[in-house]
Order: sequence, then structure tokens, then C-alpha cells
Amino acid sequence: MRDITRLVRRFVGILLLSTVLLIALNIAIIVIVSAHQTANGRPWTMAKETAAALQKTETGYLLPNEISDELIQENAWAIYIDNETMAVKWHTENLPDTIPSSYTISDISSLTRGYIDGYPTYTGEAKDGLVVVGYPKDRFWKHMSPSWDYYFIKNAPSIVLIVIAVNVFLIFLIYMIANSKLLKSVRPITNGIQALPSGEPVSVKEQGILSELAKKINRTSGILQEQKRDLQKKETARANWISGVSHDIRTPLSMVMGYAGQIEENEALPEADRKKARIIRQQSIKMKNLINDLNLASKLEYNMQPINPVPVNLVAVARQSVVDFMNLDMEEKYPIEWKTAEDLTACVIQGDKELLRRAIGNLITNAQVHNPDGCEISVCVVKEDAEYKIIVEDNGVGITDEKLEKLRNTPHYMMSDSGTDEPRHGLGLLIVGQIVHAHNGTVSFDHGANGGFAVTVTFPWNI
Repeated sequence: MRDITRLVRRFVGILLLSTVLLIALNIAIIVIVSAHQTANGRPWTMAKETAAALQKTETGYLLPNEISDELIQENAWAIYIDNETMAVKWHTENLPDTIPSSYTISDISSLTRGYIDGYPTYTGEAKDGLVVVGYPKDRFWKHMSPSWDYYFIKNAPSIVLIVIAVNVFLIFLIYMIANSKLLKSVRPITNGIQALPSGEPVSVKEQGILSELAKKINRTSGILQEQKRDLQKKETARANWISGVSHDIRTPLSMVMGYAGQIEENEALPEADRKKARIIRQQSIKMKNLINDLNLASKLEYNMQPINPVPVNLVAVARQSVVDFMNLDMEEKYPIEWKTAEDLTACVIQGDKELLRRAIGNLITNAQVHNPDGCEISVCVVKEDAEYKIIVEDNGVGITDEKLEKLRNTPHYMMSDSGTDEPRHGLGLLIVGQIVHAHNGTVSFDHGANGGFAVTVTFPWNI
């Protein structure tokens, strides 16, 4: 519903903004056009200037060339009416033939407010008479009875604002009525799109303006549901296959390990045969661990492995894992250095102690597996800001940039398909990632400071 509200708000905002911009544009156009028009007072000013400049001489009346030129430029004519005789005593040469040569008081009143024979006229007071300036019929329009109510003028700003508000409201009302059907169609479409990521079936009524879009949403939902069912079948089949193979292989593998152990301990056999039996037993143990890892990975992926959250001290768990591996390293090919600060004694989170030990153990094992000639391993627990970090690093053969990129971005634990002889960071790191993610943490991979491989596991404090 928030999206619908946001959409309506957007439509209304665009409408109001468009209305305001349109009104502002119209006002600007009126101002620009008005600025290029002759001011309303210019004809009256011209009449007054003509009356003031008109001079009486012995031979008649004389108008200076400057004023005469202005009248010619305006295509205007002028007459002088004597006060006593009410007759025209002087006029310009371009006086139209239809202009009367004598006037009454009524005529003077009419031409002052309006026209003479359709020519807009303007008056100016001269000595002993009246000067009338006439303009072409299509030059000016005169309002014959200019009378405005004072109350109206006083309240004009408020009236204008009210008119604008009413117009905006009417535009908005018309807009909402015209788009009501569209808004009704948008709401189920939006709800359907929001429901798609949930994985639940979506059914939108295929009607209205957006019926085609509704059909596509329904079709998409159907495809997603079909894919979900197929994926569930595949995942169930894979889980069942892993569980079945693991179960079926345990008994013969135990027998192989048992017989291999007996042959290895039989001192009556040649040393070469006992060595082969030792290799068989060791490889069988690896197979057993691999099967256990495969089962654990499958359970974690499908949330079948129960997590028993209790307060766990990461420092103690990491230190115990280091001690366990140091005790197992009889050949001392993999010396482990504990680099945690001495004053850091507790980093407590809510988690499963055994799974966390398994994750740290897998990181140490990973360093050993990928460095068969030996390497130095360091384990460090760090407390930073709102996070706890466990860093396991080695100085072994390291990892190429290409493989590191694949390890970071490939969802599957297998790094490549180039052959079985190439070292892989496989199920061990997959299980580490699953355990850490189950504890709301993150895992990052990088080159080690000494050229090897480094893994950083991060947990937030507030777990």
C-alpha cells in the first residue's frame, strides 16, 4: 500500500507542479507581451504635448516639427477646437475627411471618453481651446465607461487567490476522477508484484486498463511455482541420495578400515604390506570424514541440523581448536601460532559450540590439506567495534587471483572442473560458510600477509 500512496502522491505532485508552472508561464507571457505594448498613458501624453506645443501666430497656428513628426510616426492626426465658437481652428494635413469641423458640448464629452467617427481620440488642454489627437481605428481600444467598485479593487488580491485555488481544486478533481480507474487497476498490480518474491502463488484479476500486465504477473507466478516444485523435487532427491549413499557406504567402509588396521598391526607381514594397509586405513578415514562433511553440509543447507544457541566464548573455542591440532601434529609440519592479544579473554556470542569448533577446525585442516609440504598457521581472535573476528592464515602456497575470485563469487564449493590433481578449497570451506551464516556471521577470503591464504570469520556482538 505504501507504493500506491507513493504513486498517488507522485501523480498529485506532478499535477500541482504542472499547474503552478503553467500559471507562472502564463503570467510571464502576459508580462512580456505587455512590456512590448504602448503604455496606456501614451496617447493622453501625446495629446497634452501637442496642446502645449501648439503656438498661435499672426498667420494662424503652428506646431513644432518635433511634435509633428511624432504624430506622423504614429499615423495620428490632430485638431484644435476653439472654446468660444466650438469650431476647428487648426488641424494637421492628414485629417480624415469624415471628421466634423464644429462640435457641441455633447460631442466634446463623447470624443473625450471615446471616439470620433470610429477614431480613438485623446484630448489635451490648450490656450483658449482643446486639442484632440486621433489615432487609426485599429490602434487603440477605449473603454467608454471606466467605473470600478472600490470594494472589488480593495479585495482584488484575495479574489485572485480564491479564483486560482478554485481552479487548481477543479483541475485536481477532474484529474482524480479521470484517473480513478487507473488507480484501482494499479493497486492489485502493485500487490501482485510485491507478493512475487515471497514465493507464494499470486493471482491478480485480469481486468481494467492494466489487464495485460495482470496476465503477465499471473503467468510469471505460475512459472515460478512450477520452478519451485521442480527445484524442491530435485533438492529432495539429492538429499535422499546423499543420505542413502552415506548410510550404505558406512558398513563396507568400516570393514575396510577394520581389516586395514589389523593388517597394519600384524608384525608377521612384510613392512611394505603393512605400509600399504596404513595408507588404505588413512584414506578410508578421509573418505569417512568426507561422508560426514557431505552429510553435515546437506543438513545445514536444508536446516536439518539443529542449532543449540548458548553463550559461547569464541576465544576459548578457537584456543581449544588450536591445542587439538597441535597435539595431532606429531611430525610438526604445521606449527600453529596463537596471535590473540593476551588481554582479550572473552568474546561471547550465542551459538552452537560444537559447530563453531568444527568451523575453526575446518579452516586449520584446509591450510594443512593445501600445503602438503608443510606451512606455518596462525589463529587470531580480534574484537573490533561491534564485531568479533577469527582470522586463520597460513604462509603456504597461497591462491591465485583467479581462484580467489571464483571462491568469493561461486555459490558451489567446487572451484573448478579442470581436473582432480588441482588443489581445491571444497566441502570444508562450504561447511564453514554454512555454520557461520547460521550464526548470522560472514566469511571473507583473501591473500595472506605472508603470501599464503587467509580466511576471516566475522560475528556481530548482538547475536
